[in-house]
Amino acid sequence: MHFRPRLLLPLLLTVSPAALAADPANPLLAPSPLPYEYPPFDRIRDEHFAPAFAQGMAEQLAEVEAIAANPATPTFDNTLVALERSGRLLNRVQRTFSNLAGAHSNDAIRATEKAMAPRLAAHTDAIRLHARLFARLDALHRQRDQLSLDPESRRLLERTHNDFVRAGARLSAADQARLKAMNAEIATLQTTFSQNVLKETNARLLVVDRREDLAGLPEAEIAGAAATARAEGHPGKFALRLLNTSGQPALGALENRAVRERLHRASLDRGSQGGEFDNRALIARLARLRAERAALLGYPSHAAYQLEEQTARTVGAVNKLLADLAPAAVANARREAAAMQAVIDRESGGFTLAAWDWDFYAEKVRRERYAFDENDLKPYFELNRVLRDGVFFAATRLFGLTFRERHDLPVYEPSVRVFEVFNADGSPLTLFLADLYARPSKRGGAWMNSYVEQSSLIGTRPVIGNHLNIPKPADGQPTLLTFDEVTTLFHEFGHALHGMFSAVRYPRFSGTSVPRDFVEFPSQVNEMWATWPEVLQNYARHHQTGAPMPPDLLAKVMAARKFNQGFATTEYLAASLLDQAWHQLRPDAVPAAEGVLAFEEAALRQAGVAFAPVPPRYRSTYFSHVFSGGYSAGYYSYLWAEVLDADTVEWFKQNGGLTRANGDRLRTLLLSRGGSAEAMDLYRAFRGADPEVKPLLQRRGLAGE
Repeated sequence: MHFRPRLLLPLLLTVSPAALAADPANPLLAPSPLPYEYPPFDRIRDEHFAPAFAQGMAEQLAEVEAIAANPATPTFDNTLVALERSGRLLNRVQRTFSNLAGAHSNDAIRATEKAMAPRLAAHTDAIRLHARLFARLDALHRQRDQLSLDPESRRLLERTHNDFVRAGARLSAADQARLKAMNAEIATLQTTFSQNVLKETNARLLVVDRREDLAGLPEAEIAGAAATARAEGHPGKFALRLLNTSGQPALGALENRAVRERLHRASLDRGSQGGEFDNRALIARLARLRAERAALLGYPSHAAYQLEEQTARTVGAVNKLLADLAPAAVANARREAAAMQAVIDRESGGFTLAAWDWDFYAEKVRRERYAFDENDLKPYFELNRVLRDGVFFAATRLFGLTFRERHDLPVYEPSVRVFEVFNADGSPLTLFLADLYARPSKRGGAWMNSYVEQSSLIGTRPVIGNHLNIPKPADGQPTLLTFDEVTTLFHEFGHALHGMFSAVRYPRFSGTSVPRDFVEFPSQVNEMWATWPEVLQNYARHHQTGAPMPPDLLAKVMAARKFNQGFATTEYLAASLLDQAWHQLRPDAVPAAEGVLAFEEAALRQAGVAFAPVPPRYRSTYFSHVFSGGYSAGYYSYLWAEVLDADTVEWFKQNGGLTRANGDRLRTLLLSRGGSAEAMDLYRAFRGADPEVKPLLQRRGLAGE
């Protein structure tokens, strides 16, 4: 999943640039001398960020003020291009800081992040609500048909003008003051929510006293649990860390039902049981503030405000997509549950299938139907081989890319790896950071970031990172992946390709700067290569013997791809529907803190997805995507983009599959264009037609329902 940190903008201070003497010991204050302006992580200290933000902020405010005060008639160059060039120091500081805040945080970074949040929001408002600056933009916008701009430049004018209008540039002074206060509080609440989720996820370590209570887990994972317990002050015991999702990987293997229940309840209870990490009051306040802000800006709801900028466009379009799929998905999930209950009854289990039983009995059903389980697959999915002989191999065959690992560049954490990526003609393209292991300093989930954005105007080439949360094995043990983790590795690299191939002029359109419900399309398309026979046969080899995955096991993997889709679709739809339920509310309809869980229950029931064995992929109280991660009213995006993805997979199948010609077409017509044109226009140019929904329904096992 793509989960980018929100954009950090500079602090709003009244200090002048001259008052901030550059500290030569602060590496953030000058462009990095390393290749591609790669961040000098070995020289950056926590204490460098605040003064760097202050100096960068002062510079940007001075630049913006100079643009606004320019006595010359507004032109595209002296206004739009000048604005695009502004804030380069801030951009550098922001990207480094926000990436570390997500991938390798600590108390000092968290304190800085929390202190900055309202000031960052205030600075955004200081630019977007600058009356004289907007007057120049507005004058140019009115004259846009007479300016003879090339398509990307015209789009920059239109999108920037729209950014300012949507930020409140046309509001009265009194309403702008109200808006500024809301934005500052929202920023603070979002940061607090995110930090609460990370802190409680780390604090809710599940400690198990006896080795036999972990029966069913592979020996390497039990050894890892012992190592985690020792590191956390529980020598002689075993400890399982939580991931951010409702479901936890160990639930599919743990034989002890009581331990499964403990693990599942620990996951679902996060943020809702009182104490310092309880997020219910934050959710209630955030939802109300977002609704009030939308109303102030002239929209019926926060969802309506957000969706205006997406390819979906309207609340009605999103509601229809989710409502059309929910009945068939839940029906599939109920059929899957019945099959599992039959296994429980046949084994004289004496209980009714519960949420903590689903993964365990799904594996039993999978073994019965396809004669394999996840533990049969994992020996063939060693991390380094999947990365090099799978992910990189597919990119080489499709785009001609080659990869060379570099050990001469500093990293912020020892397990992070850096690769230089080259085009087919040998020319350098980008640096790629692979940060793949889970750790307490990293937030949950998986995401891609740009450490340096591509722009021909600025003269920068991209530096891209992928961040996953794969459990790290005990020392000396190989990292063996689940099939879901393999798919995630391919998925996130699809985002990376979108950033790597960016070939735009203006920073505003670089890489993944596209609508939220389109940004997942390239990443989901890239998942196809995980099971493409030529690719799978290349990387799916036994980690000890090097033997390829047996053909019969490979055939079973391919046959099982629709297995458990009722569960997968229902848990995703439930989370998406929760997101919409919260963000389609009017201010006076938002419940108080004590009503948050009841609202969630009622929303799921009303949407027809309240099926106890399948909880939402994220419950509200740890739903970081929408309450702190930039996906508010946008979690539907993965499914919306999957319509395009499934249709594109069919196109590849009909046009020769994994070929350079197909890769070059995708790169040239879509991936390289970033946000420089309308997303669906780019899609149609590549696909040659509008997308069809049938391939998605077939993939999800919903065709004919």
